[in-house]
Amino acid sequence: MNICVVGGAGYVGLITSMGLAEIGHQVFSVDVDRGRLEQLKRGKSPIYEEGIESVLKINLESGRLIFTDDLCQAVSRSDVVFIAVGTPAGHQGQADLSNVTEVTERLAGCLQGYKVIAIKSTVPVGSIDLIRDILQLENREGTDFDIVANPEFLSEGKGLHDFFCPDRIVIGSSSAKATEIMRAVYQPISQGKVFWREWAGDRPPPGNIPVIETSLVSAQMIKYASNAFLGTRLSFINEIAEFCETLGADIDDVINGMGFDPRIGHRYLAAGLGFGGPCLEKDLSALIRLAEVDGHEPLLLRAVLDRNDRQLAEAIPKLRQLICSRLYGKVIAVFGLAFKAGTNDLRNSMALRVIDRLREEGAIVRAYDPVAMPEVRALEPTVECWDDPYDAVQQADALMILTEWPCFAELDYEKIRAAMASPYIVDGRNLLDPVGLRAMGFSYVGVGRL
Repeated sequence: MNICVVGGAGYVGLITSMGLAEIGHQVFSVDVDRGRLEQLKRGKSPIYEEGIESVLKINLESGRLIFTDDLCQAVSRSDVVFIAVGTPAGHQGQADLSNVTEVTERLAGCLQGYKVIAIKSTVPVGSIDLIRDILQLENREGTDFDIVANPEFLSEGKGLHDFFCPDRIVIGSSSAKATEIMRAVYQPISQGKVFWREWAGDRPPPGNIPVIETSLVSAQMIKYASNAFLGTRLSFINEIAEFCETLGADIDDVINGMGFDPRIGHRYLAAGLGFGGPCLEKDLSALIRLAEVDGHEPLLLRAVLDRNDRQLAEAIPKLRQLICSRLYGKVIAVFGLAFKAGTNDLRNSMALRVIDRLREEGAIVRAYDPVAMPEVRALEPTVECWDDPYDAVQQADALMILTEWPCFAELDYEKIRAAMASPYIVDGRNLLDPVGLRAMGFSYVGVGRL
């Protein structure tokens, strides 16, 4: 099919554009950010993720992926139009729909012939009615367009893998015709006919990926409820980690024992600084706001966010207690700046929030990240970034691990110990081996660990 992806230079839009092109569709990826478009046309991705540039270059060269800022031309040549623009948090926690509204207004004047409008952006329940009303100012539903809610479930750092091997595909619509078209769009994936070159000869999992067909409202709630539940798991295990610190248990042992229960599992049970990034906190806040507007009392969801805020707040007191000193004038080395490993995304990064608090207390921060430093230098030019982790720790009074990059566990900590002024480590991601570090002479504090 011919497909248009609006917001195609953003994370979700770019992964969607490349994934659809890779499985054989002709994709017109539309964005207003001309700088990013030119970069992408040259085969350079503004987003770091394993395998992303090889897929980008292959589909540019094949002609299946075209980047453009001409929305109407792309729409006129397409059967399906994906809306994948950002919905950041508003000042009261609600989803800011200004990007979606602007795109829909422009789209309304571009429709010529029947199109499926697939909403990939995370928009709250009820907002589909707004999109429909805008489109119907110049068009007729069922004749010129039908709307589908098609939420994304991409995990940054492995977005392409999640696109090609999803846990499920959700299609929400009241139109049988639109549902059938969307089923055809995803058929290569749902039937296991995809072969992604990055698998290096390994076939993807077999077909029979669940395709869940629901109402528009249910599809939207699946997305919000999924993210709310993931955030709940993380806040829950962080609260248990606090109990472990008080009672003398080890959270790693607790997680291991819990995870063998098939009703629980091991995934998303990692104690640490808390969850950041562009999705979980934003979507939780939006769901809370939606509940409040409708007269509900979202007690559990509020507690999840409160626990997450508390988790972040506890990082600095742990450091202060470890070094037995105020932080003013202390040199604190920080490993990790991206909100999670595997990406250069800084949106709502817990690491940057910790750095802000360190600097508020007068600490001198020296930061290192294997991927995200160019983005930090552009976004936060006052943060002192070092290109080598061993240089960053020279004469440091303490080291904090703030992102769970596996490469941090592979560093030479004997060398790091020799370079530091004081042997203190606060491991905000429980990434390192406390027994080995203590044997080297480090004073080590993790999250809920003995």
